[in-house]
Amino acid sequence: MAQTSPNILWFETLSRRDVALVGGKNSSLGEMVQELGRKGIRVPGGFATTADAYRAYLSANDLPDRIARILQRWQDHRIPLHEAGAQVRAMILDGTWPADIEADIRQAYRELSRRAGTADLSVAVRSSATAEDLPDASFAGQQETYLNIRGEAALLAACRRCYASLFTDRAITYRTLKGFDHAKVALSIGVQRMVRSDTGGSGVMFSIDTESGFDKVVLITAAWGLGENVVQGAVSPDEYEVFKPFLARKSLTPIIKKSLGAKEIKMIYAGGDGATTRNVPTSRAERAAFVLSDAEILALARMAVTIENHYGMPMDMEWARDGDTGELFIVQARPETVQSRARAGLVRSYTVHKAGKPLLKGLSVGSAVATGKVSILESARDIDRFVDGSILVTSTTDPDWVPIMKRASAIVTDHGGRTSHAAIVSRELGLPAIVGCGNATHILHDEQEVTVNCTGGDEGVVHEGIAAFTAEDLRLDDLPATRTRVMLNMANPSAAFRWWRLPADGVGLARMEFVINNALKVHPMALVHFGSLKDEAARAEIAELTRAYADKTEYFVDGLARGLSQIAAAAWPNPVIVRMSDFKTNEYADLLGGREFEPHEENPMIGFRGASRYYSPRYEAGFALECRAIQRLRREMGFDNVVVMIPFCRSPAEADRVLATMAKHGLKRGKDGLQVYVMGEIPANVILAEDFAARFDGFSIGSNDLTQLTLGVDRDSGDLAALFDESDPAVLWMIESLISRAHKAGAKVGLCGQAPSNDPAFARLLVKAGIDSISVTPDSFVAVKRNVAEAERRMAKAAKRAAKKA
Repeated sequence: MAQTSPNILWFETLSRRDVALVGGKNSSLGEMVQELGRKGIRVPGGFATTADAYRAYLSANDLPDRIARILQRWQDHRIPLHEAGAQVRAMILDGTWPADIEADIRQAYRELSRRAGTADLSVAVRSSATAEDLPDASFAGQQETYLNIRGEAALLAACRRCYASLFTDRAITYRTLKGFDHAKVALSIGVQRMVRSDTGGSGVMFSIDTESGFDKVVLITAAWGLGENVVQGAVSPDEYEVFKPFLARKSLTPIIKKSLGAKEIKMIYAGGDGATTRNVPTSRAERAAFVLSDAEILALARMAVTIENHYGMPMDMEWARDGDTGELFIVQARPETVQSRARAGLVRSYTVHKAGKPLLKGLSVGSAVATGKVSILESARDIDRFVDGSILVTSTTDPDWVPIMKRASAIVTDHGGRTSHAAIVSRELGLPAIVGCGNATHILHDEQEVTVNCTGGDEGVVHEGIAAFTAEDLRLDDLPATRTRVMLNMANPSAAFRWWRLPADGVGLARMEFVINNALKVHPMALVHFGSLKDEAARAEIAELTRAYADKTEYFVDGLARGLSQIAAAAWPNPVIVRMSDFKTNEYADLLGGREFEPHEENPMIGFRGASRYYSPRYEAGFALECRAIQRLRREMGFDNVVVMIPFCRSPAEADRVLATMAKHGLKRGKDGLQVYVMGEIPANVILAEDFAARFDGFSIGSNDLTQLTLGVDRDSGDLAALFDESDPAVLWMIESLISRAHKAGAKVGLCGQAPSNDPAFARLLVKAGIDSISVTPDSFVAVKRNVAEAERRMAKAAKRAAKKA
């Protein structure tokens, strides 16, 4: 056992019960060293100075009363914050070490160096406040960290700077905001062996989705070099998400998201110019490559689950990969303090009405909306220029920005990811933010009126002008149970986690074409025939999008599988019905490279679409890629809750051709539990319901197309809008007939059209007809669920009355 003193405690002697002694960070490091090392969690060794050592340092230099007087002058508005902080920090930096504390720090450093087998070991010197990492306060980045510190004199100087950092402007502001007494907060210093992540990589990891609170994923961000750039938001990192329930199954690779970040710079060890670290530009190869391999992503995710299970709560962690050995280390772990405390029985839904043109896009933080005038600041020192309630636009933020951020209505940054300082603080303050926009400080200008829109999932948009928007609180804790399954229509994978708290019975319609159009952007046949593309501009753009893939078709398969996996994860283990691509030819043609592969049609709505494409020589190779993506989603990633659905299938003979083509490309109905549904959207599907039921496991009624083809009304025609009526008796006859005949043939029937979302009476008609499921937009789920419950209650009462009469 390492020798300890009133001033020094080694990590292996600490536990999470020692927050009062060594603060949140250091007690947590000790807890992991003691309890989790045998479970595969590597933590670099080190020691902590005690809170008593901090108090002894202040007392030996006669500082407590002097600090209190200066802070009182600030609170009485006699001096500004920056002057008060500067005075306190100067006093601390001018202090001298008590002899016993200095001797103990020197001795502990020598011992740490001896353990590492080197003289003057390079260490990280981290601040750990005794009040930090409490359930409602993260203290994210409030005190300083110093990296690559070598030698006893440099270590003692860094320790002084850590003490002084307890009184930076942002730390004083944060404690005041949270109601902490400055005199009762002490500081411990963690001295930890450096991981050579300067030649490897590093980042931040959460055991919960930071935006939605979805608790079944691990979020990992990664950049090259030392980790401060990721924490402070100086780079736009790679981002990965892993589905936790499948991590125990070693045969699966449940990485549901891999997003390549710009990773513009990396922090490395500095030379002999006195600095300890410096930033350098990354190479083109580094920017184009993922920092972590799939095996490393899964290894880190398993560490996150181990740590979360041990602490019994969602966790916020920092990790580092040693570039020399390839080993992965956890260098910090603390409780997640925002989403884990969100109210489970309430979902707030925002809707933006008639927004102006999009000006910028970036990563969305939160799911809210803010409007106002832009205030662009280059430095936190410009705080006097900031207008309260305006939208803060800057390159990046660090803890010095907190006094400004808490006065803003929203935040927009050029750089940073979802685990950057700007993102973490915005969540804690309850502000919408868009980070990593790239050029917000160049595109926007002071006093410009904009709307910050974070309602679209991962992607946030800055719109021109002040948009009208509404906010609605959806209560979930008193929703009634229903026999009829109420499911969700989903298109945007990045928004799927936003609705995970809804007690839905699955996803009744996941639109594959949305993922293709918004995430992939490329016509699948242009990837199959990339080498012979004639459109040089499209070829160049496709080459840039697919630069990480030697096989261009793998870009499509990988991206489609991961996009759909986010929807499958949000609903798991409930069923997710994925409709194979249902673009019309004019929509396919708008994809990159698409015009070379699509015919011109006068009426694409009833043309070469849906099932007819899948077995056609014109598109079968593209359909094969769709099948490969579904196969990967179900077998390699583990989402066997995915059901496949075929749109616009005109005849039983066509159904046979499609099913044979699917089997040819690895998707055989019934194999590995695969169910295949068919859209009920053509009158032929109703007229020949028994024949279709013999070939498919179920029907999903598409009320838009069924209305169009039953009434002969173009659903896109403004002139005929008054004639387009999904509750027309002819359409209702079609729906009721399909439900009745399909049930007699043993097939399930749902409806995934828009009508139940818009019209409560329509939902009640479906229930009365005996439909098995209704799939609606998430924002209408609560209302439809209540309507269905009321319809079922009325039916039950009517049945009782009929039984009494009988």
